Amino acid sequence: MCPAFTTGTPTDGAPSEALDHIPVLLAEVIGALAPRADGVYLDGTFGAGGYSTAMLEAAPCIVWAIDRDPEALVRGDALSARFPGRLNLLQGRFGDMADLLSARGITGVDGVALDLGVSSMQIDDRTRGFSFLRDGPLDMRMEKSGRSAADVVNTLSEKELADIIFTYGEERHARRVARAIVEARRERPFSRTLRLADVIRAEVRRSQDGIDPATRTFQALRIYVNDELGELERGLLGAEKMLRPGGILAVVSFHSLEDRIVKTFLKARSGAAIRPSRHTPASLGAPTATATFTPVSRRPIGPSEGEMTRNPRSRSARLRVAARTAAPSLTSIAGGLT
Repeated sequence: MCPAFTTGTPTDGAPSEALDHIPVLLAEVIGALAPRADGVYLDGTFGAGGYSTAMLEAAPCIVWAIDRDPEALVRGDALSARFPGRLNLLQGRFGDMADLLSARGITGVDGVALDLGVSSMQIDDRTRGFSFLRDGPLDMRMEKSGRSAADVVNTLSEKELADIIFTYGEERHARRVARAIVEARRERPFSRTLRLADVIRAEVRRSQDGIDPATRTFQALRIYVNDELGELERGLLGAEKMLRPGGILAVVSFHSLEDRIVKTFLKARSGAAIRPSRHTPASLGAPTATATFTPVSRRPIGPSEGEMTRNPRSRSARLRVAARTAAPSLTSIAGGLT
């Protein structure tokens, strides 16, 4: 979701509905889902509604859309009015899709689309605190509740911060960054994004590919604050439970941590196994005797040259697609994945 394309200038307040928002790999996702008349589909990361709109326009189907950000659902009201009775918006986490849908009497769906990460509307709205390029409150909470990024950097120990920055940001200078954060907060607590970014930039050199030195640390804090990898694991298990036989799972990820989890899960659920990463529970990558998914493509699908030219943020996007088999859900396998 992070590299979705936007045009216009970033807003100082809530994102404007006038900003164009085109999700990456849109044609590829809709082509994989192949919406049909009377089908039921889940857009687990509604955002600005790009995937939901495309599904609804492709066929007279029903779409259930989930988003944890209350602002996204406010933007979705106009879209609901455009497709009366066909678009249903739910506030919550896509990791809870089974409970959210079951509570509405939905026992199965024909397709699930997940566009992972933070949306461009959230990044471009400086009041949300996701961006290291524009000053704003150091927040990063998708749901606007719970512990903020400021709470994390101001209260956790140096070791805890270093572990978060290394694990979720893959920042090799994590210890140096954590030490600088702890030293700077002794002067005064962090409350703004640019101050944190400046502290990081003083410790980490800009890479040869031009990536801002603050990128990895901000990514790590965002993932930690929102439990994004845990949410992804729960979402994959939820999709396995809710998809009908032949139903399609389409997941767009934007960095290696997300893609590794999706790859590990789908390969294991197709009856194979790969070595789990440190981010993936061993049981999630354990081979299964009965395949619950069949990969549609053995390799991830990336954006075309044309899309990358139109939308530079799409460069890192990867789409993995799999079809649900008729085998029972395996969410109760060893390891406590429920």
